[in-house]
Amino acid sequence: MKVNQKPRTMMFPAPAIIASAYDEKGNVDCCTLAFATMCSHHPPAVMIAINTTLKRKTLKSILYSKEFSVAFPSVEHMAETDYIGIASGYDTNKLEDVGFTFKDAEHVNAPIINEYKVSLECRVMHIAEVGSHTQITGEIVNIQAEESVLDDKGKISYEKLNPLCYDDVSHSYFEIGDFVARAFKPGLKFRK
Repeated sequence: MKVNQKPRTMMFPAPAIIASAYDEKGNVDCCTLAFATMCSHHPPAVMIAINTTLKRKTLKSILYSKEFSVAFPSVEHMAETDYIGIASGYDTNKLEDVGFTFKDAEHVNAPIINEYKVSLECRVMHIAEVGSHTQITGEIVNIQAEESVLDDKGKISYEKLNPLCYDDVSHSYFEIGDFVARAFKPGLKFRK
């Protein structure tokens, strides 16, 4: 038997990602988001959504610069990632507070946070207001990945990255469990 639930935001699993951009003075703004997903293969693109009803400095900076980066925190950076989500860039320098550093992205005018092992460099393709959030689609123009998270074929390894996940229902962080199977194979048994 299934039980109806009150409508709310939820996605399992949801990423805990960091969006970063430069403001009009060249300062770094960054925030933690759970509202993010891939949305196109050609061109490769991601979608992020930032709460418009709250005063979000990073949103203002992305809308100003039209370029941003997305970082994928590993579980080891849970505390820093959480802080970047609860502190306001209007009140403090979040990266300095957690001891993180940054460099310029190679293909867009956006910061790359050095301590996060995988980052996407994005150029804004589309902006839409969706309820309480501003939804931003960014074309991925470059991916930076530390060698420590690459497999023997040079691809980013999910297991080596060990990305931090967020549950918006329980307001908790999780790490992904064990490998189950390669995609596009288990379902073949149902083909006729």
